[in-house]
Amino acid sequence: MEKKNFTVSIYTENNIGLLSRIAAIFQKRHINIESITASRSEVNGVMRFIIVVQVTEDQVKKIVGQIEKQIEVIKAFYHTDDEMIYQETALYKVNSADFVEDLNIQDFIKGSNARIVTVTPKFFVIEKTGKRHETDSLYEKLKPYGLMQFVRSGTIAVTKNEMPISNILEQFDTTN
Repeated sequence: MEKKNFTVSIYTENNIGLLSRIAAIFQKRHINIESITASRSEVNGVMRFIIVVQVTEDQVKKIVGQIEKQIEVIKAFYHTDDEMIYQETALYKVNSADFVEDLNIQDFIKGSNARIVTVTPKFFVIEKTGKRHETDSLYEKLKPYGLMQFVRSGTIAVTKNEMPISNILEQFDTTN
């Protein structure tokens, strides 16, 4: 079987130590987590972890099975990139002196669908939301301008189709 990107969505109660136990499931199998994001979900009191890994489908099925054995886990799912709408956000801090010398920089930023969020005499901060290859591409374009700092969020994602978790979460919300 071929390795490919899978997005694992995990709906959980918000308990201390759960993230460590979930990460240990991947560590025991020597699987690198490409991206991880945690946030509240659409239901009060329920957290959602989004974890991106590059594995075979057989491996991701086993991982999801192990994750669901955790007491605080309500439900876990896995999806391919084709089944998801996903984005990442990146921030780029660029040296102002190098940056201002290029008169076409506004066009360059607009052309990449990025925006300037902060301007100081010493640096600019640019924000870009998009797919990983888009944030990577802007990173490469900004390096020559004196890239001082770079940070990228984990993947955030929603499914294209309705997930069966909706009814389970509604029941969870009424019992809490």
